[in-house]
Amino acid sequence: MTSIEPITLTGKFVTLEPLRPDHHDDLVEAAKDGELWKLWYTSVPTPEGMAAEIERRLGLQTQGSMVPFATRLNSTGKVIGMTTYMNIDAATPRVEIGSTWNAASVHGTGTNPDSKLLLLQYAFETLGCPAVEFRTHWLNHQSRDAIARLGAKQDGVLRNHSRTKDGVLRDTVVFSILEHEWPAVRNGLEFRLARYGA
Repeated sequence: MTSIEPITLTGKFVTLEPLRPDHHDDLVEAAKDGELWKLWYTSVPTPEGMAAEIERRLGLQTQGSMVPFATRLNSTGKVIGMTTYMNIDAATPRVEIGSTWNAASVHGTGTNPDSKLLLLQYAFETLGCPAVEFRTHWLNHQSRDAIARLGAKQDGVLRNHSRTKDGVLRDTVVFSILEHEWPAVRNGLEFRLARYGA
């Protein structure tokens, strides 16, 4: 694999489409749903910072280290958030799934596991990744629990790994799913999604 080309992935609840500058206004509205940028333990762009964040992600895509997506709700057509393949290692190949956020009103509705199923399926079954990684703030228990529910195993903790937006050093928890674990993880995600309405 030399690089990951921008792609559209469609699931039961969401469609992941290549991020574009014209997603800006819809993403601002999605972030306002719950004022997500005020959550200290995560990095959701402010309305004023959304254009710069889109530009940053598209710049990393040009460099080959990220493939960013806008997440669109199939039932309404509304854009509800963003997610990415990031820290792409094309030689292995290996990717991290991260920089993800969704509007507060869709939390707990199946959109996040649907998104993860799409990204994991493409990584393992099309790209041929031997492992897929997830990272989160040590203190972001909601995210850690969600990653563990996927079936990912904790690899370890990178202490004083990076600085948060307010300059405080953070510990980063690293999880991964290995290729041979993917069938069980896929079955678990499909079972979870079957519990939600069509």
